[in-house]
Amino acid sequence: MTYTAPLADMRFALREVAGLSGVAALPGYEHATDDTIDAVLEEAGKLAGNGLAPLNREGDKVGARLENGVVRTAPGFATIYKDFVEGGWNSLPFDPEFGGQGMPWLLATAVQEMWQAANMGFGLVLLLNQGAIDAIHHHGSEEQKAAYLPKMISGEWTGTMNLTEPQAGSDLGQLKSRAVKSGDHYLVSGQKIYITYGEHDMAENIV
Repeated sequence: MTYTAPLADMRFALREVAGLSGVAALPGYEHATDDTIDAVLEEAGKLAGNGLAPLNREGDKVGARLENGVVRTAPGFATIYKDFVEGGWNSLPFDPEFGGQGMPWLLATAVQEMWQAANMGFGLVLLLNQGAIDAIHHHGSEEQKAAYLPKMISGEWTGTMNLTEPQAGSDLGQLKSRAVKSGDHYLVSGQKIYITYGEHDMAENIV
């Protein structure tokens, strides 16, 4: 598979349609200059086209497998995930207090589009981690934020998603899992049958 990011279209959409300059003018986004935005898009496009897209077919052909109690991702996935961590890609839109780069979500959304378009099988681990980070950042205690956010934002740990239940299928209104407050914690009951990236060999811990 080949993939070439539509960088000109993305730049146009960000600047002329979505109003990136107005977002970049907000407090805390002073570093989101035109040059920086262009550099991020350019490098993300290279990683998507040269790194992720070539792995897409192997991901479909080989897939993940359970081997001696360990889930092994498709060939190349674990290696390129390390490149993502080392390149700081996981941290792009998050709070600098916890190791994030503090770039606008508007930019992060364009970058995420490249990951998903080039290799959705891989890109989902990045997307789900973003969602888990966002949930903890907005709803977690200070202790939870301190424990989880730095490692999830760096990519050292990843987050997962737990969805479908046996009686519900895709009708999420029929979910029966419950979290009931008990003192300073919650007691969770229920059963999930669909857990995206709930186990893999790319990070040392999965939240």
